Amino acid sequence: MLLDEAVTTVLALPGTYEADHHGRRSFRVGDGKVLATVPDDGVLNVMVDDDLARSTDGAPGVALLWWGKRVSGVAVTLADVDPSLFEALVEAAWRRRVPGAQPRGGTR
Repeated sequence: MLLDEAVTTVLALPGTYEADHHGRRSFRVGDGKVLATVPDDGVLNVMVDDDLARSTDGAPGVALLWWGKRVSGVAVTLADVDPSLFEALVEAAWRRRVPGAQPRGGTR
């Protein structure tokens, strides 16, 4: 998956927009809640909950993202991740930030 494809996937979620995050690209929803950031070319940090982060850790292209001693999501290497897993991770991050919301025209 290319970065442009990943960005298109993220921005397809209702209310999602791009904003600066300390000089890096980030994707947010609502009042600025971060869904994902771009720390390096070809990598997206996706802010999923601890359970999902740990359950997907080790899948091709997915590794735990640490903020100090706390898991804050997953680091996704776009060239290695399965596109459907990437979509599920991004949607999970979005749902976490917009409780009760329905992505892309309804439930999956």
